[in-house]
Amino acid sequence: MSEPATLTPGAERLLEAASVLFYQHGIHAVGVDTIAAEAGVTKKTLYDRFGSKDALAVAYLRRRDERWRASLDAELAAAAPGVPSVLAFFHAAELWSMQHGPRGCAAINARAETPDPDHPVAREVARQKEWVRDLLHRHCRAAGVADAGDVADTLVLLYDGALVQRGLGVVNRPFATALGAAKGLLVRE
Repeated sequence: MSEPATLTPGAERLLEAASVLFYQHGIHAVGVDTIAAEAGVTKKTLYDRFGSKDALAVAYLRRRDERWRASLDAELAAAAPGVPSVLAFFHAAELWSMQHGPRGCAAINARAETPDPDHPVAREVARQKEWVRDLLHRHCRAAGVADAGDVADTLVLLYDGALVQRGLGVVNRPFATALGAAKGLLVRE
């Protein structure tokens, strides 16, 4: 079952509660009883509105992705076309991560919990990551980058690596490091 177009107040509370709990503790670690209690609704409401915990997890990932894309769109709109727009992607990712991502990437975290590639959560994560790759590919092509597809693949690896390191805390300033590497790929003398 997919997320309803318009959420009832109870469904909205469920999605907000699940979003906080899933990000902080992981999807498998949080039960439907906990989500319903946190939202102040019954388990029946959860199942009536979303159909399953898996569908609620997909709705959580989609909601978070929508918010990330809105933030990203604002940063990209303010950037000059060409290489600066590609680099603005990394700036936007760093800002988003600083505000919303102390545990790293919600999508990567969710996929790590989901070994079956055909699971709805895994398919949603793949959809989101493919969108990022396609966006970077379009921006690289628009910037006139030679081998735009290969460069976009490398940029995705830099981006996802920075997201993971943000959650791990091993690399100091992972987005600055990723941005430096991206500049090296994009700005050649």
